[in-house]
Amino acid sequence: MKLFLSTLLAGSLFATIALAQAPHYSLTDLGVVGSSPGQPFTIATNGLIAGASGVSGDRTHATLWYQGRSLDIATPGFGQQNSVAFSVNQRGQAVGEAERPTAPNPTGEDFCGFKAMGLTTNGAACVPFVWEYGIMTPLPLLGGSNGVANLINNRGVVAGFAETGAQDAGCPAPQVLQFKPVIWDREGIHQLPTAAGDLDGVALSINDAGQVVGASGNCSTFNFGSLLNLHPLHALLWDTGTVIDLGNLGGTGKLMGNLALNINNKGQVVGQSDLPGDQAFHGFFWTAESGMKDLGTLKGDTFSVASNLNKDGEVVGVSADENFNPRAFVWQNGVMSDLNSLIPAGSPLTLLVACGINSRGEIIGLAVDQSGNAHGYLLTPGK
Repeated sequence: MKLFLSTLLAGSLFATIALAQAPHYSLTDLGVVGSSPGQPFTIATNGLIAGASGVSGDRTHATLWYQGRSLDIATPGFGQQNSVAFSVNQRGQAVGEAERPTAPNPTGEDFCGFKAMGLTTNGAACVPFVWEYGIMTPLPLLGGSNGVANLINNRGVVAGFAETGAQDAGCPAPQVLQFKPVIWDREGIHQLPTAAGDLDGVALSINDAGQVVGASGNCSTFNFGSLLNLHPLHALLWDTGTVIDLGNLGGTGKLMGNLALNINNKGQVVGQSDLPGDQAFHGFFWTAESGMKDLGTLKGDTFSVASNLNKDGEVVGVSADENFNPRAFVWQNGVMSDLNSLIPAGSPLTLLVACGINSRGEIIGLAVDQSGNAHGYLLTPGK
């Protein structure tokens, strides 16, 4: 999940969490992950976890975790400074973004935001990659220099976005070129349509049936939470070549935007949408039969984002108060619960964001320890 993590982390990280309920999950600390974009992003059904972790010299590397162990898949990679793995499938194929020193970046864009996030970077182009059997391979683009691979399904088809060679006059510096939602398969790269009038768009998730979700909107400054150069105005579903606007919860998208973040194999979709008046935003759950449902927030909160869901329609994400103090949540059977109340009392970690959930109900996300260090975590149900 790509969320507004920097904004959330800027809030109070040590709010007292009530631990009134009996523990429902065991907690595994995946270790310190460093500053943004360090975190786990997705978890496959077999327990493989994809994400990023900070390394020496203010850099971040694409990382996989399995059964408590981590693997830096950026070594050797492209010999890059920075990289992120956003997804891994059950076959162990991982995808993400990585600087590629040999790739030209003539416009000087900070497309993946590594410079904006304060990481050490040589200004190389940031390219989409697929990693398999220890080898990182760049994916083709649409005529520009940069792109991102966001999710790979169990058939090896990848969803993401890539720059074209066309300029977007509305882009604030240093962004210059338009970028379009795409999928990659064995035949190469395929551009997806955006909503009418939108020059830019992103594909963020794809299920095993090939249904894709994401958003389109306006080129913007790099967003530290979503890790996008996009202000998303339309939450979108692409199905058999047709683009469908999923609607919204009453807002225009001028606050945090309307964005579809993930889709399961039943075609159920989660994401975020602005509310009427564009003063708040909530997570949503969408189905073709019922449309978009507002998931609300945890008690006392103002904002929420639904980041991921599994085959059973269990949803995870983040709920935050008016000062953006975050709490990780799970939504099951119509009820949203604070995950901090479902882990053993006395946990050394406060769970800020839930980023992913698999079909076994295992949950991953971002937490903080008592010293303020960001950690990845894994929750296992029923233990």
